[in-house]
Amino acid sequence: MVDIDSRLLAPCGMYCGVCRMFEATQREDRLMLQRLAKIYARRFPELSADDADELQCDGCLATRKSVFCRDCKIRDCTQNKDLEGCHECSAFPCSIIDSFPIPAGRKVMMRAVPYRRKYGTEQWIVAEEERYRCPACSQKLFRGESACHQCNYPVNVD
Repeated sequence: MVDIDSRLLAPCGMYCGVCRMFEATQREDRLMLQRLAKIYARRFPELSADDADELQCDGCLATRKSVFCRDCKIRDCTQNKDLEGCHECSAFPCSIIDSFPIPAGRKVMMRAVPYRRKYGTEQWIVAEEERYRCPACSQKLFRGESACHQCNYPVNVD
């Protein structure tokens, strides 16, 4: 039996338990949030490198969400349809998924949603937690990483 934190069950399939912003927020790791703000400011000009507070997040379905997760068409859609997530929607994948602005995120959705649909929420969480572990040292990995931050082993888990 898996302990399920419902705040982390992003309707789109991007499990919040493997998000670096979520982890840094939970650990109150201000330095990591500042590093992430600098990285994201290079990709998203509307975000300042000094906006570490804007990245604080307690999960997609929590009250405190990062600037990237506050306004979410996918979450709004599932809530309007009274669904837990895209895995319950017969229209998946839809135009909202197809137009998601971050290709790596769309790739995760296209992998994770059918898995959650087939195996259920508990097994989806287990699979995501296992997927985001370094095969060399077992360190927890985060979405978007290309190498383990502990041992530098190259990974491609998304």
